[in-house]
Amino acid sequence: MSILAFDLGASSGKVLVGEIKKNKLIVEEIYRFANDPVKIGTHFYWDILRLFHEMKQGLLKSKFLGFHIQSIGIDTWGLDFGLIGSHGELLGNPYHYRDKQSLGMIEKVCDIVPKEEIYFHTGIQFTEVNSIYHLYAMKCSRNPILEKAETLLMIPDLLRYFLTGEKTIEETIASTTQLYNSQSKSWVAPLINKLDLPIEIFPDIVETGTQVGSIRLSICNELHIPKIRVIAVGEHDTASAVAAIPTAEKEFAYLSCGTWSLLGTEIDTPVINRQAMEWNFTNEKGVFNTYRLLKNIMGLWLIQECKRAWERDGDFLTYDEMVDLAFQSKPFRSFIDPDHEMFLNPEHMPKQIQYYCQLTNQPIPRSKNEILRCILESLALKYRFVLERIEKLTNKKFPGLYIVGGGVKNNLLCQFTSNALARPVWAGMEEATAIGNLMVQYISLGEIKDLQEGRMIIQNSFPLKTYEPLDSQLWNDAYEIFKKVIESHN
Repeated sequence: MSILAFDLGASSGKVLVGEIKKNKLIVEEIYRFANDPVKIGTHFYWDILRLFHEMKQGLLKSKFLGFHIQSIGIDTWGLDFGLIGSHGELLGNPYHYRDKQSLGMIEKVCDIVPKEEIYFHTGIQFTEVNSIYHLYAMKCSRNPILEKAETLLMIPDLLRYFLTGEKTIEETIASTTQLYNSQSKSWVAPLINKLDLPIEIFPDIVETGTQVGSIRLSICNELHIPKIRVIAVGEHDTASAVAAIPTAEKEFAYLSCGTWSLLGTEIDTPVINRQAMEWNFTNEKGVFNTYRLLKNIMGLWLIQECKRAWERDGDFLTYDEMVDLAFQSKPFRSFIDPDHEMFLNPEHMPKQIQYYCQLTNQPIPRSKNEILRCILESLALKYRFVLERIEKLTNKKFPGLYIVGGGVKNNLLCQFTSNALARPVWAGMEEATAIGNLMVQYISLGEIKDLQEGRMIIQNSFPLKTYEPLDSQLWNDAYEIFKKVIESHN
């Protein structure tokens, strides 16, 4: 039985086919495409129609390669949404979560609804990229797209709607909006009403693993493919990535490392209390009645934006070359807080890093080597900072950290993370999100019994690379300096 996963990240999209053979999951990437956001004027958008076009090319590729696809699942990044009008058509391109319309909206929203009320309803961290603040910004500007909308769909649900015609939202992606209560499995009507947002645009929620229609006849005719059922997988890519953590352990800590770094643990009930709110932790919905207590960390976005800035200056480096440059630099020279708002979407990331170091009275990293070393060390130390807080919130001690996602290719970051934590790091699959997507489909189809069996199959299918900690005392000393730096400019 061949099944297909569309896995769309913030910088690229992939199409992978999975098959189970001899109790192992065999995965083949058959198509890849860029996901380049577009800036027009002062706004930042997703090129959603191009993404759907590329998805159709992926379906054609699966046909040309001779796969007989039995089901399809879609996972993407969280937060962003499209709005559908009365004729079933998309009203404008979806805004990118880094669009600056939401700046200052947390304060405006919390002037209307107390912060405690929002957090205790949703358990979701406060960050201006959340859907709630983009919606409120559109409401404040009297954006005609919002005023004419009949249905809101998160990005994977929007693409699924283009594919099937069905308008529903899957629960893991709904939880990223900060407008959804995962425990009651319902939109938070009091919050939506107090913000004077149109509650009628929020559609029904479906549980992870629900079979939600099949490919439209018009697309089948266009591509000359049969009707294929579509399954609502863990549509938030982090939910899919965590579903694919290759462990039989019930309690574990993970890092899904890509454009964003998501560091957390899987739990049965959300941790919603004043300490979690003060530390701004989030409780996103996981697959199959789990929750993800985690923290969003800026992640490899910092590296990606440095690369982009240097390319604009005519200096083209591969990611491997950037890692080599960082390795050559002197350690522990200067640090940044990767999550500071000044790094969310700067015009020139290297200059912003230099400015942060200047503000915090540290040596300013001048060379590419120094800037890259600063980023990687700061990320590793921030991972320790967050993991220690997770352990305090859960009253657990984790023996090590599982890393999945694109970050596993960065050997230096994995080693730095082990050094900073003074614990082993187990680096798993680069394509964890797609693998989790496929695994949920197999569970929905009855080919895999449950999440535990699925993880055992994944553990049996993909090797782990272990990193053991080095230079623990040096990293402990650096950690104390790092904490003072981020606290001085909080």
